[in-house]
Amino acid sequence: MDKPVVIYEPFRAGLPPMREYFASLWSRRAFISEFSRSGLRQQNYGSIFGQLWLILNPLLLSAVYFLLIYVIGGSSDATRFGHLTATLFLFYLIANSLTGGVKAITSGERLILNTSFPRIMLPISATVIALFKFLPTVVVFTVIHLLIGLPFSWQMLWAVPILFIAVVMALGMSILISCINVYFRDISSILPYLTRSLLYLSPILYEADSISESIKKFEILNPLFYLLDSWSRVVVHAEAPSMNGLIHASLWALGLLLIGSYIFLSRERDFAVRL
Repeated sequence: MDKPVVIYEPFRAGLPPMREYFASLWSRRAFISEFSRSGLRQQNYGSIFGQLWLILNPLLLSAVYFLLIYVIGGSSDATRFGHLTATLFLFYLIANSLTGGVKAITSGERLILNTSFPRIMLPISATVIALFKFLPTVVVFTVIHLLIGLPFSWQMLWAVPILFIAVVMALGMSILISCINVYFRDISSILPYLTRSLLYLSPILYEADSISESIKKFEILNPLFYLLDSWSRVVVHAEAPSMNGLIHASLWALGLLLIGSYIFLSRERDFAVRL
């Protein structure tokens, strides 16, 4: 069988033929899986200590923040620690997706220049890696949930669609920032400050209900606000999330994915020149 011939035309902004593009992307799903596993092994995920650090890092952070809250506020409780730990774990799913996605294209220069494949596979792999890093923390939080005596109910099944929304949002952010970094390389230096700002502006160190009325109107501008609030309500308080919160998080996730994918796909053929 003759090998397919790939013709590289001069760059012109615009979407590729979508049916053929996604068919090619789907046919390479095994590559995405193996590429993600390779990335995990490169980050020592395959070792016991590497997997342990994935859990210890956010767990130690939650302990430090909990101590800080206790020292400043003078009082705290098990529910506060559960909220802090649960939201930090989910926050790190998105933060790790951003961290991996920001250099997904620029670090894959040789692969891009020498191989024809849908470039969007690279930020997708970054999100898959972030998801694999998140999964062990679910087990850890389940143990914490039992130890500190947090409630259980059937409403906790809402955690599944909320996690799906979080993955979609993380994927959209990863795709968008990977494309932006091709044109503005300094974005990778700004990213740690961006993620830290999201950490402090999101209901992690505090619960959403404790925010003053004067700044509640700005909640809608934070894509993570209602997502993390819904996650805390479900996995910590065993309550159903608010529909407004789910709609807000879903719209942000879908919007980021669509906008990020459009910008990425319309500029993809320009990446080789920029690298």
